[in-house]
Amino acid sequence: MNRIVDWILSRKEHARQPLCAYIYDLEHLREHVSRRVRTLPASCRLYYAVKANSEERIVKELAPIVNGFEAASLGEIRKIRAAAPEIPVIFGGPGKTDEEIEGAIALRVSLIHAESEHEVRRVAHIAARKGMTVPILLRVNLRGPLPDATLAMAGRPTQFGIDERQIPDVIRLAQNLESVKVEGFHFHSLSNNLNAEKHVQLIGYYCERAAGWAKEFGLDLSWLNAGGGIGVNYAELQRQFDWDLFIEKLGPMLERKCPAGVTVLFECGRYLTASCGYYAAEVLDLKRNHDKHYAIVRGGTHQFRLPASWQHSHPFQVIPVGRWDYPFARKEANDCEITVVGQLCTPKDVLAKDAFVARIRIGDVVLFQYAGAYGWAISHHDFLSHPHPEHIFLEHAPGKNNYDGSQRSLDAAAYRSFT
Repeated sequence: MNRIVDWILSRKEHARQPLCAYIYDLEHLREHVSRRVRTLPASCRLYYAVKANSEERIVKELAPIVNGFEAASLGEIRKIRAAAPEIPVIFGGPGKTDEEIEGAIALRVSLIHAESEHEVRRVAHIAARKGMTVPILLRVNLRGPLPDATLAMAGRPTQFGIDERQIPDVIRLAQNLESVKVEGFHFHSLSNNLNAEKHVQLIGYYCERAAGWAKEFGLDLSWLNAGGGIGVNYAELQRQFDWDLFIEKLGPMLERKCPAGVTVLFECGRYLTASCGYYAAEVLDLKRNHDKHYAIVRGGTHQFRLPASWQHSHPFQVIPVGRWDYPFARKEANDCEITVVGQLCTPKDVLAKDAFVARIRIGDVVLFQYAGAYGWAISHHDFLSHPHPEHIFLEHAPGKNNYDGSQRSLDAAAYRSFT
């Protein structure tokens, strides 16, 4: 956090334009993800779901660390291949076009996740035309019951996967098609699960269902994709998913329930990148309307859509900035609840609601934490045609403070400590 604040304060010393930037701590990203890969059981692999943050620098940083990438479009596959030509890629998502399937095959994806009977037939048709046999996983929409989570993709009617009751028929279909081979199942049933023990139980349920189908249909399974779904606690940043407990319970469970010779894939996105990213937005104005305090910042939900998308108040801290260039008094608010909003012409442009602040002034910077996933990537960037934020990638090495952003470098002497 200190290096993030240092960069903000240095930038405010040297620039007159209001600050608006995504800032990424690359050292934290590498350490966080490396530990997750390193501590997984030997029968598991960790893939990065590029949809969470497809910035070129993020993909390149993760390529030497993760076991592979998960893509949900041909565009994402191309981004991955530009950064890592040989790394394993799995391709999922509903509504794949023929162009995407053909492109995925041409770009050597390892597995295609088939979302429907029709998609199985189309993959087989395209593969047959090319004289190939394409490995597929059948994505299953389980009937449940499943644990509670912020988003559910299974256990209820959704556009994702094949209804569990239809799986036997689709297996029989695939077994009669020479150009596809069912190598396993894809279970991505929920998103943002914060309970480590329940997540292990969920994966155990996946193993039981896969083992049952393998036995019934004589399938030689290689892969079980357990999806992502590991969550980030935006409400209480100090109480995150208990990875150590998850690993402690996961290994023994897999030994009991996972079919022999099956590799378990995890395709995490949010959990890998959220904590390395920050969204910094300068306060442009403070006002009180109908007895409520508002801070209007440079930027908004067109750049950081996650709070509006998830309908939550995103955690932030106020970074005091000393610089004040105007000849009149600087407005401030003290010991009050404040709602942080952006520049859009809609009352829905809210980033944080009724959050207590001890002090906030025009010209200070509001720093939103855990903004490294589903922030810029899902935002409607050009609504109202405001300028895009800067994207700053902070690098750190022993005896060195620097950053890589907008082709500029910052001398270490320009850094100041924030206390």
